[in-house]
Amino acid sequence: MEHLKIASDNYVAFTFFIGTMAMMAASVFFFFELNNTSQKWRTSVLVSGLITFIAAVHYYYMRGYNLETGDSPTFFRYVDWILTVPLMCVEFYLITKKAGAKIGLLWKLIFASLVMLVTGYFGETLDRAHSVLWGVISGIAYFYIVYLIWFGEVAKLAQTAGTQVAKATRVLAWFVLVGWAIYPLGYILGTPGGLFGVQLVADPAAATHAMDIVYNIADAINKIGFGLVIYALSRNAEN
Repeated sequence: MEHLKIASDNYVAFTFFIGTMAMMAASVFFFFELNNTSQKWRTSVLVSGLITFIAAVHYYYMRGYNLETGDSPTFFRYVDWILTVPLMCVEFYLITKKAGAKIGLLWKLIFASLVMLVTGYFGETLDRAHSVLWGVISGIAYFYIVYLIWFGEVAKLAQTAGTQVAKATRVLAWFVLVGWAIYPLGYILGTPGGLFGVQLVADPAAATHAMDIVYNIADAINKIGFGLVIYALSRNAEN
């Protein structure tokens, strides 16, 4: 009956279920392909597998939590993000490392991603009355990551790392610019501050459901897509 309910009218739980299966399938693929990957790119593909595996485990628990309580598993979602988003930033460091990327770049990306997530969590849960303020701070950290990837150190290193790395970095940069922009949309839908103080969805429950669906779809696209770009780079780049 639970599965029938998910299939018929519980679209939030359905997207959690699809997200779990998609992330797990991607993890199996990346892990099995490690032996067929050259040593130069093996760590990058491994990190891709870890990202989707961590997400799959969290999505399994988030689906169960949502079915049992009917609430949005915000805490578990941010635990997932606090682990996977910095790892996605690590990918930029790994693919540009041979072009001279320094450890300082890695820490910049990780720190900015943590600021983005922690302030987002504050705005969604701990201090919802000031969600706009926390959203702005989170957005500043996000755009700093965008700057590093499009115009800053990552972009410059990618250009010197070779054509294939430059192409892969640009595709990943589009994921960050467009794909990650879906998360602020979910934040706006699910917090009282809405957009510039205007709540876009009048019904709080409907807003929460919309937020979960947006987040679930975005997670699957961004995390699996990130990994596939890295996998394609490992096949196309010269060893």
